[in-house]
Amino acid sequence: MSSTQEPDKSPNPPIEEVEKAVSEHLNKDGTIHQAELGLRAHRKHFFAPFDPAYAAAVHRDAESVEYTPEEEWAVKRKIDNRVLPLVVCSYVFNQFGGSASCIAYDNELNASALLILPPDRNNIGNAHVLPAFNANYGITNNDKWTLALSIFYVGYCLLEIPANTPHRGQSFFIALIFWGLASISFTFGKGYPALIALRVLLGIGEAGYYAGMIYYLSFWYKRHELALRISLCMTGTIPGTIGGLLAFGLVRAHTSVLEGWQFLFLIEAIPTLIMAFMILFFLPSFPFSASFLTPRQRAIAQARLNRDQKPQSHGGMNGWAGFKAIVTDINSWLFTVLYAGFNIGVATIAYFLPTLIRNLGFSSINAQGLTVAPYAVGWFMVLFQSWHSDRTKDRGFHVMGSCSVAFTGYIILATTVHRSVGAAYFAMFLVVGGVYSLFPLVMSWAANTFSPTSKRGVGTAFIVSISNCIAIAAPQIYFDPETDFRKGHAISAGCLILACLMAFTIRTRLSMHNKKNKATLAALSKDEKEKLEAKGGDVWDNDPRYVFMT
Repeated sequence: MSSTQEPDKSPNPPIEEVEKAVSEHLNKDGTIHQAELGLRAHRKHFFAPFDPAYAAAVHRDAESVEYTPEEEWAVKRKIDNRVLPLVVCSYVFNQFGGSASCIAYDNELNASALLILPPDRNNIGNAHVLPAFNANYGITNNDKWTLALSIFYVGYCLLEIPANTPHRGQSFFIALIFWGLASISFTFGKGYPALIALRVLLGIGEAGYYAGMIYYLSFWYKRHELALRISLCMTGTIPGTIGGLLAFGLVRAHTSVLEGWQFLFLIEAIPTLIMAFMILFFLPSFPFSASFLTPRQRAIAQARLNRDQKPQSHGGMNGWAGFKAIVTDINSWLFTVLYAGFNIGVATIAYFLPTLIRNLGFSSINAQGLTVAPYAVGWFMVLFQSWHSDRTKDRGFHVMGSCSVAFTGYIILATTVHRSVGAAYFAMFLVVGGVYSLFPLVMSWAANTFSPTSKRGVGTAFIVSISNCIAIAAPQIYFDPETDFRKGHAISAGCLILACLMAFTIRTRLSMHNKKNKATLAALSKDEKEKLEAKGGDVWDNDPRYVFMT
């Protein structure tokens, strides 16, 4: 009796799927899909967005491209050489453009000296102003100047989130344009209403810049590469190091047309405006549109990110959905408290560093020069903490360490400032290094925590916006000049304790989430895991596959 073999009734896959599978298998070079659309991304005109089809093509090439560690390293270095210098220079020149307005009125010592502290555009050094500047802008008392400082935050806080919601790419040049034009306007403006109006414009220009640049860098670098890059691009210690020396020379310039303070505004505005147009023309928006990379390198640049965090330059939830996702996420509020805690220290030390040094017995001019050293040393601490944090892939312990360093500095100031000049000056090094190293650590940690991409963009803006509202009142904690601001130092130290506790809480919480996600993944069946892997786009932060940095 012969047996008849049953025919194979399993359905054959469609020809299109077979061709796609073969194409993906052969696309080890990572250029096939880009070649179908042309070797460069296109857009209708200079200010139009890029064709999303090209972004999709690069993502498809990135799925199958194969590359060596050496090739990845070479691509990362090309990105470092093109993106980082432009972002660093834009931040430094933006600081200098803003520093032209960083002149605080001192009605106790109305000396002919000007101290500029530009480590952040909204942290205005408590310094001496030239009498000509006071007369020009009608600053007759300290209350008027305090109002001029606070009005900055109106546009800044209100517009921070909306300004950071769209994927704007190279449009950060708008902030530089605002700052450059405002600086020039300060040169020729006159009267107190003009001062108020210019401060409002400065706040509008600031909105979206700092958080936006952090968001922008997340499209180029892996999560464990962000802290070092942010520290290079956005640490206030860089302009703080040279700001005092710059002001020291500029305010002495004088012609029959311009006073010294007008030279300061004018000269600091010019490089800011030049940098704005360099950003506009030379800063690429996303890896898929980077003309300085070859098609294969664009695929590699995207692949290295997709295998780490899958940032999406197009599509996903809209800004409102991202906002709702952020306000309902407890992590965003914990990060906001953390940021606000150390930001009080940043604001106060930046406001009062020249005054603190002058109160140690130095002249105003010498105090101006002595602000340079703490920022120079602080810059090395910022770089070391960020580098070591990326190397160890740790954020929480490094944040707690920087909080402890700054806390120690404030305690020394609160207890010995009236007894030891050397100890007090040494403490300022600890404070500057500690609080400024927290910027890249905390913001890269926050960017690593939120996903999808649109939530990350809104989240970084939310933290900066809400936390900077505290900066309106931060200078008021230094209400005790008769006791060398010892109570103010103690309050700042207390805020850093709060920041340290928040860092501990966040780290513990995220570690528990990672353990829970690991257990959830282990319990999933093979089919359930395949369904998860089949999902396209970002891996959301509520997905069991998402691994939080701690």
